Amino acid sequence: MAHGDHYKHSGKPQQGKKTFLRLMSYLACDKKLLSIIGILIIISIISSLIGSYMLRPIINDYILPGDYEGLMKILVILAGIYIAGVIATYIQYRLLNRIGQNTVTRMRTDLFEKMEKLPIKHFDTHQHGDLMSRYTNDIDQISNALTDSLSDMLSSALMLIGIFTLMIYISPILTLVTLITVPIMFLSAKGIVKRSRKYFKAQQETLGEVNGYIEEMISGQKVIKVFGHEKKVVAEFEVFNQNLKSKSEKAQFYSGMMMPVMQNLNTLNYVIITIVGALLAIFRGFDVGGLAAFLQYSRQFGRPINELASLYNSIQAAIAGAERIFQVIDEKPEQEDDNNAVALNDIKGDLVMDNVYFGYKPEKLILKGISLHATPGTKIALVGETGAGKTTILNMLPRFFDIQSGEITIDGTSIQQIRRKDLRKSMAIVLQDTHLFTGTVRENIRFGRLEATDEEVVQAAKLTAAHSFIKRLPHGYDTLLENDGANLSQGQRQLLNIARAAIADPPILLLDEATSNIDTRSELLIQKGLDQLMQGRTSLIIAHRLSTVRNADKILVLDHGQIIEQGSHRELLMLKGKYYSLYQEQFEEF
Repeated sequence: MAHGDHYKHSGKPQQGKKTFLRLMSYLACDKKLLSIIGILIIISIISSLIGSYMLRPIINDYILPGDYEGLMKILVILAGIYIAGVIATYIQYRLLNRIGQNTVTRMRTDLFEKMEKLPIKHFDTHQHGDLMSRYTNDIDQISNALTDSLSDMLSSALMLIGIFTLMIYISPILTLVTLITVPIMFLSAKGIVKRSRKYFKAQQETLGEVNGYIEEMISGQKVIKVFGHEKKVVAEFEVFNQNLKSKSEKAQFYSGMMMPVMQNLNTLNYVIITIVGALLAIFRGFDVGGLAAFLQYSRQFGRPINELASLYNSIQAAIAGAERIFQVIDEKPEQEDDNNAVALNDIKGDLVMDNVYFGYKPEKLILKGISLHATPGTKIALVGETGAGKTTILNMLPRFFDIQSGEITIDGTSIQQIRRKDLRKSMAIVLQDTHLFTGTVRENIRFGRLEATDEEVVQAAKLTAAHSFIKRLPHGYDTLLENDGANLSQGQRQLLNIARAAIADPPILLLDEATSNIDTRSELLIQKGLDQLMQGRTSLIIAHRLSTVRNADKILVLDHGQIIEQGSHRELLMLKGKYYSLYQEQFEEF
């Protein structure tokens, strides 16, 4: 069992830039709000910069001369400036939160819409838990970055420019001293970020693998317990868990290391500036207010650098998440219908497969020259050993997979030339594996035809022998089903699936071991319902129990992807070939 991620990953830097720009294109949908946020950020930064600069005139013009009346007035002005900055920051974060949620909502919608367009093959070859991880963990990383980190990065960058400008204005000499530690800061940040980016991406990928494994184990709990493999599963999980722990530790270590390194360098910078500034004040007459303002700026100067370095890790985690989401969005969708595809109306159900070849892998054929003709209203049964190609034939008809050669037609029109939506609407499939959605019994049956009335739902249930057990449920048709109908028996779940097919009222019916999970008594009831359901419909039936196909108009016996015998039940028994052997093996059932 492979638990690795099947999607391709790219660690190239240009891929990160490309992903970042693509992520920004989602933000760009809220241009007006972004413009307002930009203005609010500028107001917030200006208030902070002016507030710090006002230390110079406050000390020089009011505190040192002892003008306390003037001091109170300027302090009121200073308070007003800071309050304006606080209000601007508050509104900015409120709007940014809205933009962030709008963006992740759009991404989640695009991801879900793309999922609905992906071919069945995609879900057969990718872990469901890993796909779920993209909806949850990866989207969360993006949400956190957009609502917190992105605004802070922009604020920090603008603040850095503003502080640097005012520092030069106050003292070019002290500004040069400040710049001594800046290259060390940036080189340190670059080294840490380079390593953390690699581990953040690995962390997200490993998290997807862990979720995929957990999802598989939750689904397979009965199998695990019946074979007593709990310890084996726990041991396997521990390997995945330790791998995630290792990747997460490294990602968090480098992320956590950023702030202490930057703060220590910033403190060193502050000490050097204080010493040089004091010497300038003593020997060059540098004003005390200017020194106080500069020291305030020097402390602030390190903060944006620290924040930029720290926030960069958050952005890298978001880019890693976005990359995984875009990988799914960029997957090839189910092949588009041809431009000249037609919509078939009033389908009679004349179904022909002519010399059809197919393999899930081109080099390994499963169907080899399959030809069959089901005239409208006839019942064709497919029998054979496991792996003979029975289910594969049913997968070809609604174009879950496309054939490699040959042709399949409905009413004389190739299914390649019929719009997929209309093609699938003309068929109802009842699979061996049942699936019920969270909702009422009524809603699950109505899923076959959403516009069906309550009366039609009841009629479909009666037709397929589901009505009697539904009436015995606590709330009848309004009983809520959860967790794939876990409160129903396997047979009852299958009866609801068959009722769902009945209400769709299609001209073509495909049954893949539809009665295999139903007890003998229920099978007799449902067989009667199925016989009524198949009246006037072209039906293809796969059945393990040969008793259910004896009254088929034609029985096709498959072996290794080829039809080796065909005829009625009686004719095939007289042949004393493969069908006869299969029938004799099951003789005791009858």
